[in-house]
Amino acid sequence: MKEIYMKRCIELAKQGRGWTLSNPLVGAIIVKNGRIIGEGYHEKFGELHAERNALKDCEEDPKGATMYVTLEPCCHYGKTPPCTDAIIKSGISKVIIGSRDPNPSVSGKGAAILRYNGIAVEEDFLREECDEINREFFHFIKRGRPYVVMKFAQTLDGKIATRTGESQWISGSAAREYVHKLRGRYIGILAGIGTVIADDPMLNCRIENSHQPVRIICDWHLRIPMESKIVKTAGEYETVVAYGNGDEDKLKALEKSGVKCLQVNGKDGKIDLNELMVYLAKDGISSILIEGGGEINDAALEAGIVNHIMAFVAPKIFGGRDAKTAVEGRGIAQISDGKKLLPSKIRNIGEDILLEYDVEN
Repeated sequence: MKEIYMKRCIELAKQGRGWTLSNPLVGAIIVKNGRIIGEGYHEKFGELHAERNALKDCEEDPKGATMYVTLEPCCHYGKTPPCTDAIIKSGISKVIIGSRDPNPSVSGKGAAILRYNGIAVEEDFLREECDEINREFFHFIKRGRPYVVMKFAQTLDGKIATRTGESQWISGSAAREYVHKLRGRYIGILAGIGTVIADDPMLNCRIENSHQPVRIICDWHLRIPMESKIVKTAGEYETVVAYGNGDEDKLKALEKSGVKCLQVNGKDGKIDLNELMVYLAKDGISSILIEGGGEINDAALEAGIVNHIMAFVAPKIFGGRDAKTAVEGRGIAQISDGKKLLPSKIRNIGEDILLEYDVEN
């Protein structure tokens, strides 16, 4: 039953995807006499943590009960009081923890405080599964920069558009629906100016009541059209344009439209993506989904900011030497210089195949 209880915690934790921002996903349940009497998860950044929500949900006194929680309970004051205080006060006798919190403010301290107050603590239960749901958070805490996922759709022969530039739609409806779920999961979504000019995308999540990602556009010369959907909806969806040089009047017009313009260093007309990641991390953007074309994908790989790749492969062949590919740029001269990828998952999404890889950086 222990495994069933922790897996329930994991499923609860996933419900907070997109809403916890730079905080981790956490789920908790309280078990007494072989029955779940309370459960909860961290629903939104700045609001109650999973442990306090589970205690609030209890249908009877939790004294003597066991709490299962996917991540070590916090023991410091942040947006909310320490969860360890609430657990101790409740009279819970045992806490079973999945992941250890890498945050220096918590790491090891939460479990130690519980033990000091006479509560039995079991750690590392289903740790691998619990760690997996927070890979973005762990990366952000340990590296101090966003976890970056590159996503693209391509044909079997590696094309992301026809020779005339037509790209809608390469993937099927199931894959496109899945992408909107992804957009709701990540804190930011990044694209290059080429994609904005060519496709005029919204880059929002179209799933009802879902988190909306911060839209981040790399645009060295501030070429983004004022009539683009991105600019026209900047008052509705948080939008950042990273630029190097731009017309002062255009800059003022964009800011008046609700766009946050962020000047970033770079060279050869390209944004320094590593510097951009530092700026975004300071704003609490802990995860980013890249949805651009071959040029921004090449720049991101070259900069070493990509942690994970999601490639949707459609059962189509376009052909054509002038048809664009998922990664453009100059390319490598020798096979040994290629990016090393570590296979993660392969699965069907409708008529398409989704290939996932971790990137060695």
